[in-house]
Amino acid sequence: MADYPIKEDSLEDMMLREPDATYSYADYLKWTFEERVELIKGKLFKFSAPRTKHQKLSASVGFRIYNFLNGKNCEVYFAPFDVRFPNNKSDPNDQTYTVVQPDICVICDLEKLDDAGCKGAPDLIVEILSPTTASRDLHEKFDLYEEHGVQEYWTVYPGESLIEIYDLKDGKYVSRGKFVREDTVNSNVLAGLEMKLEEVFEE
Repeated sequence: MADYPIKEDSLEDMMLREPDATYSYADYLKWTFEERVELIKGKLFKFSAPRTKHQKLSASVGFRIYNFLNGKNCEVYFAPFDVRFPNNKSDPNDQTYTVVQPDICVICDLEKLDDAGCKGAPDLIVEILSPTTASRDLHEKFDLYEEHGVQEYWTVYPGESLIEIYDLKDGKYVSRGKFVREDTVNSNVLAGLEMKLEEVFEE
């Protein structure tokens, strides 16, 4: 992959960003935006604070995972939590061009964790779709997670009360299906984890 041109200037106001500029994680660390932002292959994306239903679903799914992992070797983290995707494991901050904040992520290789978050692919990621992030979650981040080897990707549709689960097979995501309120879902990555969606989507 060709090197990205690095934008060295500090940036304190989202309105001052340059649409065609490519930014690195080193730039990201300098910013003091009020908005939450992500970098995907050097391009800057912002997103608004999640709505109440989004937060409730994040807690409902996330704490079920948290309770399941009690006493196990994997750990679960909730946004805001930085996940960096360098092209090479040894890439420094100024050569790392992607950092995202999944709603929920599970890391089983604890060597990927540091004080800044996670460097490398989590084993499982959950994104709860919203009007402002759905397109990115289903396209740019879908491709990103597939490319970097996230083994399992859950997309949660609050309005429809359903979850679609993708498993990584031979480097490509394959949909396991769309699961509705009457279903029970499980994880292939976290063997033994089961969730009754009637309880997850309970008002």
